[in-house]
Amino acid sequence: MGGQLDLFVPGVVYLDVVFTGLRELPEPGTEVQASGMGSCPGGVANLAVAASRLGLHTGLGTALSSDAYGEFCHQVLSRQEGIDLSASTRIDDWHSPVTVSLASDRDRSMITHGHPLPTDADGLVNGLPAARSAAVSLAGTGIGWVHRARAAGTMVFADVGWDETDQWSCDVLTTLSDCHAFLPNAVEAMRYTRTDSPRQALDKLSGLVPVVVVTCGADGALAIDSGTGEVVAVPGVPVAALDPTGAGDVFTAGFITGTLGGWPLADRVAFANLVASLSVQHFGGSLSAPGWGDIADWWQTVRCSATRGHAESAGAVLARRFGFLDEVIPPGRRTAVHRATATIARLSDVQV
Repeated sequence: MGGQLDLFVPGVVYLDVVFTGLRELPEPGTEVQASGMGSCPGGVANLAVAASRLGLHTGLGTALSSDAYGEFCHQVLSRQEGIDLSASTRIDDWHSPVTVSLASDRDRSMITHGHPLPTDADGLVNGLPAARSAAVSLAGTGIGWVHRARAAGTMVFADVGWDETDQWSCDVLTTLSDCHAFLPNAVEAMRYTRTDSPRQALDKLSGLVPVVVVTCGADGALAIDSGTGEVVAVPGVPVAALDPTGAGDVFTAGFITGTLGGWPLADRVAFANLVASLSVQHFGGSLSAPGWGDIADWWQTVRCSATRGHAESAGAVLARRFGFLDEVIPPGRRTAVHRATATIARLSDVQV
């Protein structure tokens, strides 16, 4: 690794193929037309790309096949997005896992195909590189490295996936004792805590980990910092949503960025809401993530709207909530980010 990382993310990278603009999902024996399509690296790449676009020196520990899909993902992640793949391995005779995402009615359905990884989760960590922070999914296996990461001074940010067994065993949450923050969505939080509201779930989880954030989709997020006593409820940012794929990962990347920057809890949650909202305006989980140029453009539009409206107009309210952006948006020219495209480029088309 080239020096200490800001964020290390181990996990599985998928090739995502995303269809958007569906009026409805297909019934058996029927065909529907999609008005949009995009291809990009997915899975753990969603978080890694989102963090890198926010300026974090990000390392990814994964296994990438030497097939065409794996080569495409490798080129996009390393050369296009500047992600450090030193901890990753290339595998022959193993095909890349693929996910097809169908975006419809502000949600998505997914079909995934893949074979078991040729290494375990600890193998993806590959010696645990030095990093200020790391991300882990508690639903995964082989996460013993989390204890070592905490001992090394790394702040670990955890999420948890859907429990297909519908048991929602609290044993999954035991690793939280080694984590700095836990960021489940509202449904996950309520299922694991056996509560009836996101706020009840937030309170119950607060005794397990220093910082808890419960995301509530378009309604925003709730958060509590047990160390400072801060409790916040931050509304979402209204946008026209196209594809929610990867929005949770983009939210996490924004929250980690604010945490490493030492921002107040409310500003961290607001920023995470913002970048997640900006991401759902584009399709493709990883390449929908905004860069600082997107954030600066949005902020300029909001400020212009605020000057034309009354004190309680939507623009004025957003301008007050996001005033901290004046201090955190990096100065200078910002390069435009790449978006997902319908086709996968030939290897000869990839720019070096």
